[in-house]
Amino acid sequence: MKKDEFYSFLRKIPKAEIHLHAEATISRKTVQAFLERRPDNKANPVNVDKLFSYHNLKDFITSFLFVQGLIDKTSDLAIMFEDVASYLRDNNIVYCELFFAPSMFMKKGLDFSEMLTVIQKSIDAIEKRDHLTIKLIVDVSRTFGVENAQTNLDLTLAHRTPMVIGVGLGGDEEKGPAKLFGEVFRIAKSRGLHVVAHAGEVVGPESIWDALRTLKVERIGHGLSAVQDPKLVKYLAEKQIPVEICLTSNLITEKYVTRAEDHPVRPLYDQGVLVVINTDDPTFFDCTIIDEFWQLHTKLKFTMDEIKQLVINGFQASFLDATLKAAYISQVEKAWEAATLRV
Repeated sequence: MKKDEFYSFLRKIPKAEIHLHAEATISRKTVQAFLERRPDNKANPVNVDKLFSYHNLKDFITSFLFVQGLIDKTSDLAIMFEDVASYLRDNNIVYCELFFAPSMFMKKGLDFSEMLTVIQKSIDAIEKRDHLTIKLIVDVSRTFGVENAQTNLDLTLAHRTPMVIGVGLGGDEEKGPAKLFGEVFRIAKSRGLHVVAHAGEVVGPESIWDALRTLKVERIGHGLSAVQDPKLVKYLAEKQIPVEICLTSNLITEKYVTRAEDHPVRPLYDQGVLVVINTDDPTFFDCTIIDEFWQLHTKLKFTMDEIKQLVINGFQASFLDATLKAAYISQVEKAWEAATLRV
């Protein structure tokens, strides 16, 4: 299938994305607008293209935190969520579990409760207008330490809303080992929140084991280094613990892979691991979820039947209840059959 045909086909298919950072879905146009309102940018203008240029996770996190720092007031979050909505619409993503990291915003003085109010209002409007569903996972962040993570959890629990379905551990994996956050995640699980963690992105399989054994997570973000440990791959496959694959993200941060052809998503999938395709940070990595599927198809030789299964996996690995999962998967099946008939 030619590229334009592939993209046209995939746009017709409803999709889920469950490893997506809200702050990294902000558009470059919005980043430029936020920069231009800063007095210091007039004297020393920031080049937006250079801002989004990096080749390792540390430099990416630096840029990520810088962009977060451009958000000065809670009303800016409404602008950011319109960018999120545009991305979801353009890719026919009908269900999304979205990371939101409040730490940097609170360090700037933004109120957690007010932020959630703005986000809830934005999501309500988006869902009504665009007929899609967005749930929030609060990233308690390993970057700023355990005490900060506990504060984020305490605030999440104090301002509980159906919009927020869980907590996640993102940020600097080397600086904040998963095993340090066991108590935070124990409390979160005891209060009925789902728990996920980035693990095995830049640290070996021991990081994934820590996330599974100490944090008791339900999904693994990235999970690249799992392939270094056959016992871990077997465990992930037997337990059907979803691994949230972010191919372009991993290529740009250049820790374990620099070519799509070498990405471990292929052997993980072939060994029965429940892999799910995501973009992670679409603006930062200049990719869409359809771009990710195209790379899988052309460079890792995933067949169209396998691409279809990966789309289904997105819903299967979500925190939707079984009835809603089945309904969404039925929509995928029907849309796939209809689109196939038109090709």
